[in-house]
Amino acid sequence: MLLKEPGVADIMINGPKHVFVEKDGRIQRSKTVFRDNEHLLQILDRIVSKVGRRVDETSPMVDARLPDGSRLNAIIPPLAIDGCSLTIRKFGANPLTLEDLLRFGAFTPEMVMLMEAAMKARLNCIISGGTGSGKTTLLNTLSSFIPGDQRVITIEDAAELQLQQEHVLRLETRPPNIEGKGKISATDLVKNAMRMRPDRIIIGECRGPEALDMLQAMNTGHEGSLTTIHANSPRDAVSRLETMISMGGIELPMKALRSQFTAAVDLIIQASRLQGGPRKVTYITEVLGMEGETVIMQDIFKFEQEGIDEDGRAYGSFVSTGVRPSFMDRLEASGVRLPNNIFAPKRLGG
Repeated sequence: MLLKEPGVADIMINGPKHVFVEKDGRIQRSKTVFRDNEHLLQILDRIVSKVGRRVDETSPMVDARLPDGSRLNAIIPPLAIDGCSLTIRKFGANPLTLEDLLRFGAFTPEMVMLMEAAMKARLNCIISGGTGSGKTTLLNTLSSFIPGDQRVITIEDAAELQLQQEHVLRLETRPPNIEGKGKISATDLVKNAMRMRPDRIIIGECRGPEALDMLQAMNTGHEGSLTTIHANSPRDAVSRLETMISMGGIELPMKALRSQFTAAVDLIIQASRLQGGPRKVTYITEVLGMEGETVIMQDIFKFEQEGIDEDGRAYGSFVSTGVRPSFMDRLEASGVRLPNNIFAPKRLGG
């Protein structure tokens, strides 16, 4: 069974005879096949019915969280032309730890010190990255720095965060029922969470108009909140948020929207999946404020790719840019002190 195969991170089924897996950072074809589309559809129906979801002609797309925490997305004909299509993102029983990510070279100890300080000093952070770049893993890692005596509320479409704190309340959105009623969106849950006396709110992924509610929560006493967003660079993350908010039918002047963003967000952490599979934190970028209608940001750490090795994997080194963040006073006021030389301009290793 593919779900039990060690080392498999993603399962991609493009119809009954075309099954692919991502294993050890590389996508490869699996020997597993299904008899026909009917066979695959029966298995899909059995999987989603166990978790209270359905997939049929009236509801041909489904997102679901499996009992082991893995996330499933499926789409069936006639929307999927070549047969039933499944994508499963596996989540192991033992999530990657901070030590694992350091060993894999996802970031450096200096970068960890800054991210830990940001969490403890209650800076608001956005984790930006593309599909499969490790955003959720990074979010889990950052959340481990949240003190255990704080009340944390998480909001997700399919609950996959694995927070270690004792005082965590997990909320999950709900799709509409067969009559098209009963939908509970992330926006609804963010608004409700603000009435539940949270110290911090964590949205697993901002995908729509809830982005504005998240910014407002960050601005109204819920410092230290976190979310992830699909974007390829810190600058792209700003544009993406603007697009999501405007798609929700909220008409705000661009300057007011960007002002809301700069007042709410302190740090953007960019996760990237490089050629050949290695996952890196490629930027840690501070949001400084506004100049006219432009959002001003500065990179504190970044990853510079230097080439591709003989195995087709990208390699490079991390760089400290020499910029001292403007929020250092906030860190020290929170009792967090960093070494004086941590921001000196230098290469930090690959």
